[in-house]
Amino acid sequence: MFDGVVIASTESAFRVLETSHPPTFYLPPDSFVSGAILASNHGPSWCEWKGFARYWSIAGATRVARDCAWSYPTPTPDYAELAEHIAVYAHAMDQCTVDGEVASAQPGNFYGGWVTSSVVGPLKGVPGSNGW
Repeated sequence: MFDGVVIASTESAFRVLETSHPPTFYLPPDSFVSGAILASNHGPSWCEWKGFARYWSIAGATRVARDCAWSYPTPTPDYAELAEHIAVYAHAMDQCTVDGEVASAQPGNFYGGWVTSSVVGPLKGVPGSNGW
């Protein structure tokens, strides 16, 4: 949910797990409502496992969350299925849900994991966890 409306919904997301992170969900681009995804001038950034990421902004009816989503247009071979799928920072949205449960954002604003009741920490992103 963003700006009071559902901007994306899918049953076909990829759930990616990384060490000491809650899951990050990558949604197919067609799960977003038309006009919700805007190209961003931010980036690119580099992930040593997935490759170069490009950034996106999310547009609602009255506001825009800038640089709050990312994708891997040409990921490394091990993550090829993620190509063009889009992940969204939960902290930038009004609400994110997983199977009907409201998720909270991974601690800090750098990582994009979604925390639900089934996620057990410690979680990267809390103060002092940069070296994990």
